[in-house]
Amino acid sequence: MTFTAKILLLGSGELGREFVISAKRLGAQVIACDSYAGAPAMQVADGCEVFSMLDGDALRAAINRHTPDLVVPEIEAIRTEVLAEVEAAGVTVVPSARATMMTMNRDAIREVAAVELGLRTSRYRYAESLDEVLAGAEHTGLPCVIKPVMSSSGKGQTTVREAGSLEAAWDYAVANMRGDRRRVIVEEFVDFDYEITLLTVRTRDGVVFCPPIGHRQERGDYQESWQPAAMTAGAIAAAQDMARAVVDDLGGYGLFGVEFFVKGEEVIFSELSPRPHDTGMVTSISQNLSEFDLHARAVMGLPVPEVVLRGAAASAVILADRDSEGPGYDGLAEALATPGGEVDVRIFGKPTTRPYRRMGVALALAGDVESARRVAVAAAGKVRIVYR
Repeated sequence: MTFTAKILLLGSGELGREFVISAKRLGAQVIACDSYAGAPAMQVADGCEVFSMLDGDALRAAINRHTPDLVVPEIEAIRTEVLAEVEAAGVTVVPSARATMMTMNRDAIREVAAVELGLRTSRYRYAESLDEVLAGAEHTGLPCVIKPVMSSSGKGQTTVREAGSLEAAWDYAVANMRGDRRRVIVEEFVDFDYEITLLTVRTRDGVVFCPPIGHRQERGDYQESWQPAAMTAGAIAAAQDMARAVVDDLGGYGLFGVEFFVKGEEVIFSELSPRPHDTGMVTSISQNLSEFDLHARAVMGLPVPEVVLRGAAASAVILADRDSEGPGYDGLAEALATPGGEVDVRIFGKPTTRPYRRMGVALALAGDVESARRVAVAAAGKVRIVYR
């Protein structure tokens, strides 16, 4: 692989934007694709394409037009059979066409983890109708969690505590699913102590792990993350063993965001994304190399050194609260001057807002995790979105 690799990026959100910056620092040429113009990654890429990733003909045409060395998916909703086609024709799909197919849908990756690899997961059933949801809840018991097999950032997810709420949870999941599969997973609610993301980098020289990342969610979407998450050595080893088993099974090279629930010493596999993870935004301030730097190096076949923490760090999201176009931002100076630690801010450059949409993130490095969390939340609160 040459250092001037041409990359076709499929999906151009905030994670794609940071990846483009990392890849271009290493000499790559990047064409950013998404379903709307002006997406965050397009603003920093060499070129762009606007089309739906679920339009197989448009996806195939873009790949044929640009003849990339690497096709790098950044979203789940992609016509993956086209990726299998082009991979068979000699194009490198990151991390592999099989990995994108397995992880595009929660049911496929759950089968790999639970059935093929025998990893500990929650009890679960799939459902394609309300009747099947009701049967699934009988199997898992209440409370249970209902979510689309394909969505992003927790969209469509509900924790159901009583039978009378199952129909509303099914409707909500269907309304918020991505792609064209009207299917949900009904899974046991795990009474976990905490949940983590274990960023796992599969390189040509082996597997590299980042220190575990803790996170807090609301509405199924991450609000804060911090690193390192407090875990025992035994729990870390168990998570690493499971993550290594899954990424080795999927194959290819790149960074994987592997999510786990932790209850005492018990580690339970939850989900996996074969790309940088939103909770991993914290690595932009916490590590010697961010998750985006690590992904770029791994997919381009470059050396990945040991990951070293700079200190305890945290991230806190900056959310919109209404619909608008062309937003501006006030309070950046105040946010960056937040006392108590080193502070940075990332504004994603999204051209429109909507309620609860992530528009940016505040990052903080401090003496301990709790201090870093306080500083990050305070800094995020000082950034004010100016609605047009």
